[in-house]
Amino acid sequence: MRILRLNFLVILTFLLAQSASAQKQFKALLVVNTKGWHHESIHAGVLAMQQLGQRNFFDVVLWENPGGFNDKYLEQFKVVIFLNTTGDILDTAQQKVMERFIQSGKGFVGIHSASDTEYDWEWYTKLVGRMFNIHPANQTAKLQVLDASFPGLQGLSNGKLWTDEWYDFSPEKTTGLKYILAVDEKTYNPKAQWGNKKNSETNGMHPIAWYHDYDGGRAFYTALGHIPTNYSNEAFLDHVYAGILWAATGKK
Repeated sequence: MRILRLNFLVILTFLLAQSASAQKQFKALLVVNTKGWHHESIHAGVLAMQQLGQRNFFDVVLWENPGGFNDKYLEQFKVVIFLNTTGDILDTAQQKVMERFIQSGKGFVGIHSASDTEYDWEWYTKLVGRMFNIHPANQTAKLQVLDASFPGLQGLSNGKLWTDEWYDFSPEKTTGLKYILAVDEKTYNPKAQWGNKKNSETNGMHPIAWYHDYDGGRAFYTALGHIPTNYSNEAFLDHVYAGILWAATGKK
């Protein structure tokens, strides 16, 4: 009788765990592959995304099988997150898989150097919206909230001091980008030059986070997230989660 009761409790525990898993909001695929600069913050970022999923009841799966990036595998996910990726990380077949994923109505989130990834893949550059050009040394600057109606910006209020690696970006690769956050260039030294490459921002508005509908799906990008300690900052995590939730579900 005692054995039967023990078996019943084991089965009940398993069923409850399965039920809890089934009730998760959605599943996110986390991609951190690099073919260039490897950010020190990747490790902290992976742990933070996993904890963010636990806190907000969604699953985060780290992509670890290069050969497994296919249509069947991606069916289970609502959003793909590129966290500090660099360089050409997907082959031609995998790029088509990613395109079909977004075209099916799903989402993409790019964090920091996701804009320093896949420059020769035109579809991807339009998905991100703008691509990394150059950056000065890490500095403290003031943030500018451009659209307070997008959630997750409460901790990144207008004039808030923030220390990060401030990216300068290419011109827009597509139309319809909705900017939500910028950095005030007057509060730090944005000038940088690497050989013939130099800072291209000239219009006084320096966006660092935006979102848009694209090719049947959704894309959110934030340039914050270079420094490892960013990933223990609640304001940053709220900002990222708002982008993940919107990209995965369309909900603000």
